[in-house]
Amino acid sequence: MKTRTLGKGGLKIGEVGLGCWQLGGDDFGPLAEDTAQSILAVGAESGTTFFDTANVYGAGLSESRIGKFLKAHGQGIVVASKTGRGDVYPDKYSLENLRTSVQESSQRLGVDCLDLLQLHCVPHRLLEEGAIFDWLREVQGEGLIRHFGASVETVEEGLTCLGQDGLLSLQVIFNPFRQKLVKELLPQAAEAGVGLIVRLPLASGLLSGKFGVETTFGETDHRHYNRDGDAFNVGETFAGLPFAKGVQLADELKAHVPPGMTMAQMTLRWILDFEEVSVVIPGATSPGQARENAAVSDLPPLSEDLHTSLREFYNSQVHDHIRGAY
Repeated sequence: MKTRTLGKGGLKIGEVGLGCWQLGGDDFGPLAEDTAQSILAVGAESGTTFFDTANVYGAGLSESRIGKFLKAHGQGIVVASKTGRGDVYPDKYSLENLRTSVQESSQRLGVDCLDLLQLHCVPHRLLEEGAIFDWLREVQGEGLIRHFGASVETVEEGLTCLGQDGLLSLQVIFNPFRQKLVKELLPQAAEAGVGLIVRLPLASGLLSGKFGVETTFGETDHRHYNRDGDAFNVGETFAGLPFAKGVQLADELKAHVPPGMTMAQMTLRWILDFEEVSVVIPGATSPGQARENAAVSDLPPLSEDLHTSLREFYNSQVHDHIRGAY
């Protein structure tokens, strides 16, 4: 797998990572322990060296499963976790709570120091006030974390974070259905030397092209209970698109998929064609998906004509239907 550097002077990692939200066994539906371990193993065998998780995924289960894998096979794997949701959201943040969450994540992962800790979509006012970044720098100085970054919902939040000294990375939603970032955030992050981690690249599966309007999801799956933003930002589910509209748009996109590629491959390749992107972190609910995702690194860049077509498709067909903070 090809590698990129996450942030100025930062971490050298494979450009296709693994998003581990699904390893929590709740917000994407149940996932057996042996399946979780196989996903991690196949990802690593396929060249993936970057796992992204959070302390709230399965109330720590995702981190614990990664910790179990690291204990047996973990050499060369960079793990990024997140903090800032759960019990502290939206107004119970403190240095003490941050330090405690870092220590708990480290214990579950079986490490002495977190490679990368990211703020997990905390309220914008906290980013603007800036004290939370001082806390990150403090726990970094204590040797509890090596690097820090922020996972954000909007371009405005990302631009706010770019003003903070020591910020290694921003985690953003970016895919052919979410292109607003191209104009301002991508170039400014590159100028600041801040790496970009791309989450939800397949728009909760819409951009696999495998869903129909009749597709249903389990009650504990966020694609069921949050499709209209009833639990958290609607933009985290189906890129903020109404499900039926998203299925329609995905069906229309199939005409743009190059011969020999799947829609998922085209989408992941589209993201990697932006040099500002450090790593894309698709999830996987099977070992086969982890292998297929990693293989996108070997695909050639998409043509300029296709990039132009996908940009025009977004501007004319998609943009006006996106809901939620963006």
